[in-house]
Amino acid sequence: MPDARPRDPAGARPSWDPRFKPCIPTVTLDGATAHHSLCGLLAQADELSSVDCLSPGESVAVMEYLLAICFASRTCPSSDREWRDWVLREQSLERAATWLADQPDDAWDLFHPDTPLAQNSRLTEDLRESGTGTAQLVIEHAGDYNQHFDHHHLELDNPLPAANAFRATLTQHAYGPYGRARMSGKRLGAKVTNLAAGRLIGRIRVVALGRTLGETLRLNLYPPYGPGEPLNTSWTTGATRRGFEERAVPRSPRSSADLHSALGRSVLLRPARGSRGQIMVDRVLVGAGEVLALDPERHLQDAVFSTTGGVKKPLWPSPTRALWQQAHALYSAVQEDRTGLYARLRSLPRRREGVGAPYQLWAVGLLANKTLPVIWAHGTYPYAPLMAAHLYRASRRGSDVAEHIARTLKSAAVVAAEAAFPAMRTADEAGQIARLDARWAFWPAAEDPFHELLDEVIERGPEDDDPVSEPLVAYALDLMSTARTQMLQRLDTLPPNDRNHRARAKAVRLFEDAMSGDRAPAELRGEIARD
Repeated sequence: MPDARPRDPAGARPSWDPRFKPCIPTVTLDGATAHHSLCGLLAQADELSSVDCLSPGESVAVMEYLLAICFASRTCPSSDREWRDWVLREQSLERAATWLADQPDDAWDLFHPDTPLAQNSRLTEDLRESGTGTAQLVIEHAGDYNQHFDHHHLELDNPLPAANAFRATLTQHAYGPYGRARMSGKRLGAKVTNLAAGRLIGRIRVVALGRTLGETLRLNLYPPYGPGEPLNTSWTTGATRRGFEERAVPRSPRSSADLHSALGRSVLLRPARGSRGQIMVDRVLVGAGEVLALDPERHLQDAVFSTTGGVKKPLWPSPTRALWQQAHALYSAVQEDRTGLYARLRSLPRRREGVGAPYQLWAVGLLANKTLPVIWAHGTYPYAPLMAAHLYRASRRGSDVAEHIARTLKSAAVVAAEAAFPAMRTADEAGQIARLDARWAFWPAAEDPFHELLDEVIERGPEDDDPVSEPLVAYALDLMSTARTQMLQRLDTLPPNDRNHRARAKAVRLFEDAMSGDRAPAELRGEIARD
């Protein structure tokens, strides 16, 4: 490839050449870490285990970009039947690597003056005037820009390595929350300050994982729509973009490549030389990008839909319900969906190779409080062909058991607080109950046993007439024992006197009755549920 000679997109051309092509951290099959160019990553995809990014959302964003390159190069199956053959025969992704290697250098230069990769060079003047430190670029760092009333945290001098900045840019395109940009809009238009929510925020993105990166990409490719290109390499290349004088009119993605590389933000990065000569990014600017009109069947093939209040919507991250408690929705989709990712997964034959599940369903979502990102919600759940019904039953009843135990712990805390503090004021009630409530210790402790339950079901396999019931009973009894211990530890904080002994006895009696009563899940009584 010929050398590019970019200028500094946010000022005069520097005395050094800041051209940079992205490289991605990966994990090899033997567990070692390495860095690969996009070309090398696609060429060696079957020799790598996975990408190894700083957050689950960043890893998803990189996967989205790799899928976009595959679609742009027509390295994708043409039908669901061909998809199945691709997965089973381990179709090479070399074509995508070759296509990428043949692209002009300018299209893949992170600091090109006119077409910087994944960025909008029209922000150049605004970056000079309104650019901030790199905290604005990284979703986990920027908050809602109001963590400090004077925004001083965004001015911290904290340069990012160029590769990190590129991956953070991809994450902004996919997961950026709505809000206001920190720029005036007097050059491009006032609407450049209106940040729309990224296309993956507010829902759970599910990625089917294989044993290698190549298998993972093949699992998540699908028969494309539209032409192979355009790939959104820069705001100023390809089709005409939206303007910022008026409110954005959502557009439908033109192709699969367009969808997976969509520029959900206008971003511009300023290069700088690091202390050891490495290329860094020291100033950034983030403004509004494109807004997409998404068709659920075509553009959300991985989404797991549920109906809430009469409205059908994709599964979303919840602040009150852990993701593993909703794992049964994934297996339900594999059982029931007629099209999309889950129908294709259901079509795969059973192949017993090695220990454990051949595939994993990796669910990732960004939990946000309005404009403030809070935490990445994520988890992996095993899947093996012919076992969706068994895994659905195990995960649904496993979740029901945990829910019942948690409700009982709350009720026990209420009973104990009322008996121990009969004269407590209404204002103190919540605090006294919380002090005795073991749910906050129980929920984190319940997650690992839940995953172990699913793993054991997988190990027993469809050859077992009932691979679920025995593991479920053992899981339930284990959780009940854990919860009992945690409840007693909370009750032990009450000072020893007659009133508190009575409070403890009432809470323990309530717990034991709830575990053995008719309303308890059968597994808590050591019985097999008949459903």
